[in-house]
Amino acid sequence: MSAATLTPRALYEEVAELLRQRIFSRELEPGSWIDELKIAEEYGISRTPLREALKVLAAEGLVTMKVRRGAYVTEVSQQDLADVYHLLSLLESDAAGVAAERATEAQLHTLQVLHAELEAAAIPGQVDREHFFALNERFHMQLLAIANNRWRDQMVADLRKVMKLNRHNSLLKSGRIDESLREHRALMAAIVARDPAAAMARMREHFRNGLEAAA
Repeated sequence: MSAATLTPRALYEEVAELLRQRIFSRELEPGSWIDELKIAEEYGISRTPLREALKVLAAEGLVTMKVRRGAYVTEVSQQDLADVYHLLSLLESDAAGVAAERATEAQLHTLQVLHAELEAAAIPGQVDREHFFALNERFHMQLLAIANNRWRDQMVADLRKVMKLNRHNSLLKSGRIDESLREHRALMAAIVARDPAAAMARMREHFRNGLEAAA
């Protein structure tokens, strides 16, 4: 890819996004060394914007910088994973409670449409797991948008990036998609019933089970 094909935004931001997606897709696997010369050559750029991009990814926790050794894709430990899920559970359960209390009918309809898409994506024998998890993330982001707290949104966005480093493992657990869908049904029922306490409890349960699948 040449520099001319990159979009007009700051070059290092575009490079950071390209690398971010390669990390999430596991083209760049956890623990692997990032060959700066090779990547700079691939993108037709100098190492300066690449190094700026790596600093961004390091701040997000996706890349680990090692003295005199360069940049490596971060390996997430079990403790890291437990900490991330714990914080997401706190933040998103609070958002679920707010949504149950304050969501407009139009916002509830949007959530219900997304949930219906999740149901359709989970038809036995036809499941595209990556598509299902993309829809799942859209659902969670919509819930956060309804709760409308930009500081929480920012924290969740950063935590979810780290969570994605380990998403491959959670996809392997047999029955996890069906289990996740049942959890979403219970969550939706609580939100539609305008029951904040139940919505919070269902979201905490969702993350608790998600951690068990990812561990």
